[in-house]
Amino acid sequence: MTRRFAARFPYGAARTWRRLRNFMVLLLAIAGALLLVPALADRPAATQPRPVAPRGELAADEKATIALFERARDSVVFISTRERVQDFWTRNVFSVPSGSGSGFIWDEAGHVVTNHHVIDGASEATVKLADGSSYRARLVGTSPRHDIAVLRIDTGFRKPEPVPVGSSRDLRVGQKVFAIGNPFGLDWTLTRGIVSALDRSLAGERGASINHLIQTDAAINPGNSGGPLLDSAGRLIGINTAIYSPSGASAGIGFAVPVDTVNRVVPQLIRHGKYARPTLGIEADERLNQRLLTLLDLRGVVILKVAPGSAAAAAGLQGVTVRGGEVIPGDVILAVNGKGVDGMDKLAALLDDQRVGDTVRLTVMRQGQQREVAARLQGGD
Repeated sequence: MTRRFAARFPYGAARTWRRLRNFMVLLLAIAGALLLVPALADRPAATQPRPVAPRGELAADEKATIALFERARDSVVFISTRERVQDFWTRNVFSVPSGSGSGFIWDEAGHVVTNHHVIDGASEATVKLADGSSYRARLVGTSPRHDIAVLRIDTGFRKPEPVPVGSSRDLRVGQKVFAIGNPFGLDWTLTRGIVSALDRSLAGERGASINHLIQTDAAINPGNSGGPLLDSAGRLIGINTAIYSPSGASAGIGFAVPVDTVNRVVPQLIRHGKYARPTLGIEADERLNQRLLTLLDLRGVVILKVAPGSAAAAAGLQGVTVRGGEVIPGDVILAVNGKGVDGMDKLAALLDDQRVGDTVRLTVMRQGQQREVAARLQGGD
């Protein structure tokens, strides 16, 4: 009896426990379902999109910016360049991509203005218009000193309206500006900012300074070079040319060649293929100039030599002379049209604001005596 009872009891108890466990699981499932049903009922149907809130009118400045971009967009171009390289072993010549940048339509003859550094070293250039069409362009002329180059599309095409030309001499710090270009290859990108400063100077690639630059905080990145900087009226006020950035991307400090310089240089590049700088026809040396100025306690440019038949010779300017073994300093140019000169770069910049054939008023120091001299500028290299 004892053994039979002991044998049957474990089997009956286990079956009863399994039934109880299954019953409890069923109760928990029913309770969970009852709790979940109200939550599901409150959820919106997944197939129902949310209603769109009405936008209302765009702000006046938004409308103005949109209109400006839509007017100017077709005049801005994307420029890609290629250069020829020679295989060291086979001596075969290949054409490989070398860079890209921006530019804009200058006139109805198909001239395109961009930066010199965009096309420097390139063997060919392709200009892409806003409508997607692309054309080969030839180099017309370039001025490295101003970082300006002119290309021309000779193939017949529907020419967009040229960018309206404004003025840079009356710009004010704080004015709104707009940059259109192709940063990092992202074509026809618009950024905006203000004129942060005026009359900046930067050292160019070949040593000579680029002067009168416009500084802006509009985002300018690699690929923006050569594109237009516009004022709020949509007029061209500069060519985006450089940025100051430790990282290589926009840091809020960009520079543009002012349109007054562009409007003076580009017609010469179109007409002659090069820019003839207004000069006096004098020789000077920057390092020697600084030493002499320290000895003389002056600020200006010491004339070492006057070229025969030059504008300086016609004006009676004098270079360094030697008499009886004594070196007599030449004239020191102190100012041009009343604007002070502190070195050769400044003198070149002040003369460059003029045109060949213009007459300038020079303030010079000769043997301790200050005098005014009129000189008619000649063309130089």
